[in-house]
Amino acid sequence: MPSPAGHEPQTFDPSAPNESRMHDYLLGGKDNYAADRQAALQAIELAPELPVLAREGRKFLDRVVRFLAAAGIRQFLDIGTGLPTQGSVHQIAQAVAPDCRVVYVDNDPVVRVHAQALLGGDARTTVVEADMRDAEGIAHHPNLRRLIDLDQPTALLFFHVLYTIPDDEEAARSVRRLGELMAPGSHIAISHPVSDLCPEVTARLAFLYQQETHAIRGTPRSNVRTRAEVEKLFSGWDLIEPGVVYLPLWRPEHETIESSRPIWSVGGVGRKP
Repeated sequence: MPSPAGHEPQTFDPSAPNESRMHDYLLGGKDNYAADRQAALQAIELAPELPVLAREGRKFLDRVVRFLAAAGIRQFLDIGTGLPTQGSVHQIAQAVAPDCRVVYVDNDPVVRVHAQALLGGDARTTVVEADMRDAEGIAHHPNLRRLIDLDQPTALLFFHVLYTIPDDEEAARSVRRLGELMAPGSHIAISHPVSDLCPEVTARLAFLYQQETHAIRGTPRSNVRTRAEVEKLFSGWDLIEPGVVYLPLWRPEHETIESSRPIWSVGGVGRKP
């Protein structure tokens, strides 16, 4: 699928660090290369809590997807899914309701190949290679249309991906355009690193990721967004309690936080009126 005007499609280059593969390494995965591991280790030197943050992100994903499936949502659109791992959206949702249908979207061709291999013959789950800024291209893709009826409520998921669009207006526009295509009663979930708690650490990490990886799309910024700036991405959606909070605080269950260091990622869920 062509990328939006002015945006080149991502290509596979194992010699250059890739944010999805670095995240895979932080989670203890094996789908990464030497360049990814080296860059991830540099990031861990700056912020030793990064592996814990990655795991807290997966816990948030798990709680959110189970919450949405239990609330009756049967269609899930996971934007910027990254490399598939155990506890993926379709596994969690279908454990609650086997008739859930899931479409993964990512612009990384490696992600598409891995996701297709993971999905195998699952008729209720598919993958679309597309850029999250191309709302119309995603919505009209035949793989999506085969599984998802956009006239019915859908969960629109942006787990730890919107920070790769540094420009606030462009990130908000990507969320807004996809949200406009969703039916009333749809839900949105966003998780996002923020700079409020450790601004010096996140500024150094922002510089590292922008210099070392192909994930950051657009003009670099000096730091990641603040919690208040992430809240603005929910414009037009009714926030569900407890709102946009640090990940361990979003409807916690019996998990324990693995680190005494700050968890500087937030998340929230909204409903389309």
